[in-house]
Amino acid sequence: MLGTNFWQHPLVETVGYFSVVTLCLVVAMVLFEIVTKYKNWEEIKNGNVAVALATGGKILGVCNIFRYSIESHSSLLQMICWGLFGFVLLIFAYLLFEFFTPNFKVDDEIAKDNRSVGFISFTISLGLSFVIGASIT
Repeated sequence: MLGTNFWQHPLVETVGYFSVVTLCLVVAMVLFEIVTKYKNWEEIKNGNVAVALATGGKILGVCNIFRYSIESHSSLLQMICWGLFGFVLLIFAYLLFEFFTPNFKVDDEIAKDNRSVGFISFTISLGLSFVIGASIT
């Protein structure tokens, strides 16, 4: 029988957080795939740097939000809920980016490998992840 000290060991906790956050990241990337008009992984495979930047920004953003959530919440369920809530805010920010750029469609420009738009998308995702992360603590 495993004692409670086993479950509180830093190595066990780290593996647990890593596993859960990796699963949540996969769910987040599936949701991001649904939100965008292009196929992220297909575009990345074809060398679309703008899509790689936008997707990389989302990955860093989601991981950063979960980092804050892990630091701030003692239960696994709270950590997951706040992390996923943060991801929803990140998707909302992406939609706002589209709304605040009426001169062009963000998704269309990223699909056309417009690296400037991809980089701004990356920056918005990463930058707002710090704000979201700080607010969920």
